Amino acid sequence: QVQLVESGGGLVQPGGSLRLSCAASAFPFGLYTMNWYRQAPGKERELVARTTSPGDSTDYADSVKGRFTISRDNAKNTVYLQMNNLKPEDTAMYYCNVRWIQRDYWGQGTQVTVSS
Repeated sequence: QVQLVESGGGLVQPGGSLRLSCAASAFPFGLYTMNWYRQAPGKERELVARTTSPGDSTDYADSVKGRFTISRDNAKNTVYLQMNNLKPEDTAMYYCNVRWIQRDYWGQGTQVTVSS
């Protein structure tokens, strides 16, 4: 059974940094695009960043370009999201996602709160 387990969220002051991790299992991780989404209260879930396999191409939402970096370690079946210069508007639940065999899989999410 596909599992995605996020970690690394927390409370951080504006301008601070966090590194999210997503450990994946039960599918050929190295062959698939991995995505980070986020959802703030009262808002729709939005794509934040994606990395293709084997990690040669990345895409970012305009709101996080230049501040967030997505990366992956195929040997560890893990995808990361380095978030720098965090802003209050980055506050959200962050989810790891993969689309495998025409089905979307999601982790349980990790909460990121940016507040002074």
